[in-house]
Amino acid sequence: MNKNLIQYIFGIADNCLILGQRLGELCGHGPSLETDIAMTNISLDLLGQTRSYYQYVAKLQGGDATEDTVAFLRLEREYKNVLLVEQPNTDFAYSIARQFFFDVFHLALLNELQNSKDEMLKAIANKSIKEVSYHVRFSSDWTKRLGDGTEESHQKIQTAINDLWIFTDELFHQTDADKDMVQQGIGVDVTLLKDEYYKKVSSILEEATLEIPQVEYFQKGGKMGVHSEHMGYLLSDLQYMQRTYPNMTW
Repeated sequence: MNKNLIQYIFGIADNCLILGQRLGELCGHGPSLETDIAMTNISLDLLGQTRSYYQYVAKLQGGDATEDTVAFLRLEREYKNVLLVEQPNTDFAYSIARQFFFDVFHLALLNELQNSKDEMLKAIANKSIKEVSYHVRFSSDWTKRLGDGTEESHQKIQTAINDLWIFTDELFHQTDADKDMVQQGIGVDVTLLKDEYYKKVSSILEEATLEIPQVEYFQKGGKMGVHSEHMGYLLSDLQYMQRTYPNMTW
């Protein structure tokens, strides 16, 4: 069992699971029916990608491991998602800003992951990239609409951008497992994506008439399993059925 490969996959897949769960909380609460359905579909896209990753992890782990045990039976410190994706749905602007920051990174990651020497990760990236391309268009368009909309919408999205900006730098941190996978030609060197990421994000923010935050300190820890106070509440919802009725099947 390649432990570093498993940890590397968690670093990608857990982002999709946790953000998919956050978006699922919004089902029925969108500002319009069309937008509500769109965000629910994005959630389903992310959860579908998660299933592919977790099925691969279960195969690598062997034994009685399944995609469900991987998803529902880990402890909080065993999840390797970045802090950004676990931040709560404070309001619609926060949900859009969080999605936008992640989508731009996710698309860049999948573009490079298509070159992985791991055939399974390569196949998942090839399958997922069309979906994530749409995610980027959706969140970018809404960022522009809110930023260049009414005075209230501008203020709300600017506040969300300011508050969530401190979580973006963690997207480009590397764990020891990440570094090992990069050396083997399996993983993506995310440090090489950083400059283009901020260039793309800044360009869209400027088009949305939004100010680019100027901060020196960024929050991190999620990729090492050290999460924010929001993560425990999210997992209590996510894992409730499986922990209440162990070994349940659908």
